[in-house]
Amino acid sequence: MGSIRERRGLLFIDFRYRGVRCREYTKLSDKPANRKRLQTVVERVEAEILLGTFDYAAYFPNSDRVAQFKDHDARKEQVQSDTPTFSDFSDLWFSENEIGWKYSYQITLRSSLDKHVLPAFGAQPVSHIARADILAFRAKLAKIPRKDGSTGLSPARINTILVPLRLILSEAADRFDFESPYKNIKMLKVPKTKVQPFTLDEVQTLLTHVREDFRSYFTVRFYTGMRTGEVHGLKWKYIDFDRREILVRESLVAGKMTDTKTDSSTRDIPMSQPVFDALKEQQKRTGDTEWVFCNGEKKNLQINNVSNRVWKPLLRLLDLPYRRLYQTRHTAATLWLAAGENVLWVSQMLGHADPHVTLQKYAKYAPDLTRRDGSAFEALLAQKMGNQGQNDQQGENS
Repeated sequence: MGSIRERRGLLFIDFRYRGVRCREYTKLSDKPANRKRLQTVVERVEAEILLGTFDYAAYFPNSDRVAQFKDHDARKEQVQSDTPTFSDFSDLWFSENEIGWKYSYQITLRSSLDKHVLPAFGAQPVSHIARADILAFRAKLAKIPRKDGSTGLSPARINTILVPLRLILSEAADRFDFESPYKNIKMLKVPKTKVQPFTLDEVQTLLTHVREDFRSYFTVRFYTGMRTGEVHGLKWKYIDFDRREILVRESLVAGKMTDTKTDSSTRDIPMSQPVFDALKEQQKRTGDTEWVFCNGEKKNLQINNVSNRVWKPLLRLLDLPYRRLYQTRHTAATLWLAAGENVLWVSQMLGHADPHVTLQKYAKYAPDLTRRDGSAFEALLAQKMGNQGQNDQQGENS
């Protein structure tokens, strides 16, 4: 990000262009009005650099940098003028690779490209994109206004947006023999997943007060840990009442049925008694349809409708802090662990490929829910010591 600095009472602009730090001095004295004037220039320069339209000579015609960048651009045009635009090459790259991607991954990549990456880089030849352009683009993403009034996309969202940019530039660099500008740009550090599970008492209160036509739906969500797409795409053919199992085989993503998120997500979830009873009750409502949970028109539920019309009003009614519906999955995990279930089993029920993921996300909540803060070990010692004492006493008596 460019800045305005002062040296010997005069202002100068400090910014980076094509990976080079540039300082352009002015004859303006260090006064608020002059700083404001230069700030407008800095913002315009940064915007044009990001869009790839910046002309150094137009802003600083007497600068020594003009010749430097002019020679650089001339050499670059001469050697790399035959490379396609980012937009054209991204279309080719996408068409070549989509056959190997799950539908959900295709949706994620396409959304990142269309909404963010192509507007910033689409018109530029792939070989003309510089490392500084990428860093400026990433910085801009961190300043985008959000619906809740805050500023900047989350680190996780920014990393997701940058994935297709990195992959496309890497492939283009291999094909057209230039060094990828994405080299050595690391992913942003992502904070740990914010887990805010409900207590068992809260779950029971929620299920007591929720709309009757959604009680079965929330019972399944709270007591199976299924993902939203898995629940909304659940079909009656995957309900095995005889074996008391829910077979997770498909998921609803962006209105389309597709495979589960990962291979490990394909799993069989045993029905607890509340889940069994809830599904039997739900069968009376939708048993003549394909879907276990659907709306009055026998179509798939939409997460926004469920959240806005059922979930949020329910939390307000019970005066509970707002939490995303996805916390039902986190709640199932923490309740299982609190009950003493094996971590490997819990991991399998959640569809995690690695039980270490389960431990990292949820293990710390189990002691809070069960008050197992070392007392279990103390009880074991007390029992052992008690048995030893009894044996010693019996030895003395004999």
